[in-house]
Amino acid sequence: MAITKETVQDKISVVGDFKHIEVRTATVIKEDGVELSRSYHRHVVAPNSDSTNESADVKAMVAQFHTDAVKKAYADHLAKAK
Repeated sequence: MAITKETVQDKISVVGDFKHIEVRTATVIKEDGVELSRSYHRHVVAPNSDSTNESADVKAMVAQFHTDAVKKAYADHLAKAK
């Protein structure tokens, strides 16, 4: 009887005007290869977020979508909201 725990990022999407990156991580518990349970955790990477601890896939999306123009527009938006 082998119980295993696997964590995978199973969904990464870009949403909104400021290109927020939504990351869903699934935690799967299996016994002898049969899935017993699955739970999810979500987090968002904003244009002003530190992405150094993100996965390579998320870092690639940050490089592609969080351009200097998007970062400036987001900073301007945050400044107006105060």
